[in-house]
Amino acid sequence: MASTKKTATRPLVERHRAIQRSQDARDRATPAAPKKTKAVQAGARVQPETLTGQKLAKPGREKDMALRPRYTAPGYQGSGKLAGMSAIVTGGDSGIGRAVAVLFAREGADVAIVYLSAEKADAEETQAAIEAEGRRCLLIAGDVRKSAFCQRAVERTVKAFGRLDVLVNNAAFQMHADALEDISDERLDLTLQTNIGGYMRMARAALPHMKNGASIINTGSRTGLQGSKNLIDYSATKGAIHAFTKALALNVIDRGIRVNAVAPGPVWTPLNPADKKAADVRKFGKETDFKRVAQPEELSPAYVFLASPVCAGYITGIVLPVTGSVAAI
Repeated sequence: MASTKKTATRPLVERHRAIQRSQDARDRATPAAPKKTKAVQAGARVQPETLTGQKLAKPGREKDMALRPRYTAPGYQGSGKLAGMSAIVTGGDSGIGRAVAVLFAREGADVAIVYLSAEKADAEETQAAIEAEGRRCLLIAGDVRKSAFCQRAVERTVKAFGRLDVLVNNAAFQMHADALEDISDERLDLTLQTNIGGYMRMARAALPHMKNGASIINTGSRTGLQGSKNLIDYSATKGAIHAFTKALALNVIDRGIRVNAVAPGPVWTPLNPADKKAADVRKFGKETDFKRVAQPEELSPAYVFLASPVCAGYITGIVLPVTGSVAAI
């Protein structure tokens, strides 16, 4: 019986080997493909592929950047997805926050910008861009690490606009370190209290003013999905933001309030030239499958999607990766 079985499998084994020989021949005839280094351009317009090695002083101002981030999204046409709404965007003076605020205004929302006082010039440029879209803008300078400030920021927004429909938690502190031992208690406290503490305080202040259909959108990061060896404390806060998003979504779903997050990959904002070494800034984003850094205007439509009840009314508790790479989660 054993001999019969062995004989019966021989044709199958030969088929395996014939396929193998055929593929081996193809492999020998085909030269190795060169490693792809060209950046991918798949969006509405061609984005910059070469970055300057500029180094910015903290907190980093967009107006001081030699290569200005793109936030206007000229190909994006508003369609009233946020008509009549009111939003707060922390860290809205520059970078992703500015791009989000401008598109929110293009979709019909009035926007309050929370920013650090040292970034007033950037905040005023954002305000002008929002007003050019035909919407109102309120500038609120302060520190999201302080509970009293978060409360005042929300109250000022509600007083000015009459309502609060969307909170975008986006303010962040980032600084690289070669080892955990290099991160002082002062620095650790600044990162934690800004990045996750500030998000929780702003959400806590906002929720009493939010009604059914409102939403909170948190800015996470690819570092919260996969870690970063030189951004240990920052990565930890971003992972915490992802968990906070899911937990709060469960907590407030019965109130009809949605909570989601966007996890960006490398994005050209003041945050990185104010952190990285100049040589590292030049390489920023080259490690992605797109082989380039994203511009803020390539992230902001994701926030519009999550904020809009007509687009994402059945979505809560997700972390949406916009990383420029495959297998982000």
